[in-house]
Amino acid sequence: MKKLCISGVILTLLSFCASAQNHVFVETESFEDKGGWVIDQQSFVVMGSSYIMAHGMGRPVKDASTTVKFPKPGKYKMWVRTKDWAPFPKGPGKFEISMDGKKVNQVFGASGSDAWKWYDGGETDIKTGSVKLSIKDLTGFNGRCDAILFTDDLKFTPPNEFETLTAFRKKLLNLADKPADAGQFDMVVVGGGIAGTCAAISAARMGLKVALIQDRPVLGGNNSSEIRVHLMGDVDKNHYPKLGRIVREMDNGDPGNGNPDAKEYGDARKISIVKAEPNISLFLNTHVYKVEKENDIITAVIGRDIATNKEMRFTGSFFSDCTGDGTIGYLAGAEFRMGRESKAETGESLAAEKADDFTLGTSNLWASLERDSVSSFPETPWAIQFSDEYHIDEPKADWQWETGFGNFNTITDAEKIRDHNLRAIYGNWSYLKKNKPAKYAKKELAWVAYIGGKRESRRIIGDHILNQMDIQEGKFYPDGSVTATWTIDLHFPDAKNSKYFEGQEFFAGTKHIKVAPYTIPYRCLYSKNIQNLFVAGRNISTTHVAFGSTRVMRTCGMMGEVVGFAAYLTTKYKTTPRGVYQEHLPELMGILKGETTAPQP
Repeated sequence: MKKLCISGVILTLLSFCASAQNHVFVETESFEDKGGWVIDQQSFVVMGSSYIMAHGMGRPVKDASTTVKFPKPGKYKMWVRTKDWAPFPKGPGKFEISMDGKKVNQVFGASGSDAWKWYDGGETDIKTGSVKLSIKDLTGFNGRCDAILFTDDLKFTPPNEFETLTAFRKKLLNLADKPADAGQFDMVVVGGGIAGTCAAISAARMGLKVALIQDRPVLGGNNSSEIRVHLMGDVDKNHYPKLGRIVREMDNGDPGNGNPDAKEYGDARKISIVKAEPNISLFLNTHVYKVEKENDIITAVIGRDIATNKEMRFTGSFFSDCTGDGTIGYLAGAEFRMGRESKAETGESLAAEKADDFTLGTSNLWASLERDSVSSFPETPWAIQFSDEYHIDEPKADWQWETGFGNFNTITDAEKIRDHNLRAIYGNWSYLKKNKPAKYAKKELAWVAYIGGKRESRRIIGDHILNQMDIQEGKFYPDGSVTATWTIDLHFPDAKNSKYFEGQEFFAGTKHIKVAPYTIPYRCLYSKNIQNLFVAGRNISTTHVAFGSTRVMRTCGMMGEVVGFAAYLTTKYKTTPRGVYQEHLPELMGILKGETTAPQP
């Protein structure tokens, strides 16, 4: 039935296209000059596309522009796909569109509706074969635009339903049924955070041919300049001298959380280390959204460039899901968990009484700087409102600025979470500027993250599920590999924040439960039911409680290093990740201990 429905969607779409002589479809992320607008791909899973956003922190950004070619002159109707991200009753994301310098007689992004949809931009008379299309931000407060459509079928209405719109995009973007071949690899690592980068380097240095795929222009994930979280967890307390060496290379010191100086997070350094590895092919700005498999074996993944929309196919012998969201495992049908288990299920004293969807949240950090002169900040009636009774009197954010906690799904609600964080940041800052001039008159917002720093989503189930007892009792399994040192650090809504914003919290608290150094079994680092899938990072096989300790980035980086060593053995012996545990564990442990020097294949 599902196949018949999809076929019906495609047939309907073809009839749409046949009824129009010409459609000209423009994805905004593909604009030749994006000006001050930025690309956001974090909602690709619910939109099927990236989009551009005017992230000016209250100051309008430079225009985005591109040249649009038309197949013939004539009358066209323009449609603009956008939303009003913070309606009150109309939000701040206003923008205008111009064609060859002439403004369209309509303002977009302030409709009062927070749903993505197409808006009628009116008719236009195209007299030449090409037109310069420009988008002008009017506020600097995160206006956004997904795509622009011109059609000479003046009665045509573009689709909004996901499946139909996805097929519509694919056809009009001329995306080939067979994406370009990126090559055949021993190991395909998806996710370029600390875990994925370390996994790629480790495997490459063992002689494997590796593809490292990252959906942003920088490596490091939460430790990049886009999110700016410092590295936590110790690498000098582990049992194995070979573990942690690559993590140290990635480590750019400790600039703290939310440092306004982007260089402190070492983006260029991370990329240069990866590019120095001859066995790694690096693919930045590539979002993997599709998996091909035969039975329980992944054969390839499909990625789309978040700016150009060009698609590539990566074939491999082994794959490592370092996405944080467990995206590859999920697409491949791997067993996973998301949320909290119950005490009855796990026997953990820190588990919830009942299983639920509660997850740790997502942070958007920010910072201000002292300037030489007094500055103002716009009124923000559409933002969260603060008062003398409740506001946050700080010149910069730390980890506590966090939204999620089961009220939002960290994957499908990524845009809502980020926007809620922005409404809190801008509302609080507006209050401080207006009501505390002695402290804030000369301070100015210097940086606000527009990419959310996620903590928790899916956890891929392996042959062992690490739990609270494993951690607190310091159980040392024969395959104990990565040594972890971070506390059991489970965030929850701050009590005072909950009092004023119940169900809409954006500020967190925690209670650190100290642990002695313990080891994470290798069996947590591969999928239980997908034969050739490794995992590393925050989506490994743990309970929610144990995840509170394993999730920090130095620890995740060492997981990646172990995965690289294990991938070498799977290739050497033509076995599986599980086969390494069952048949070659002494050799893996020998590599970790530095007793075995693995030959380069």
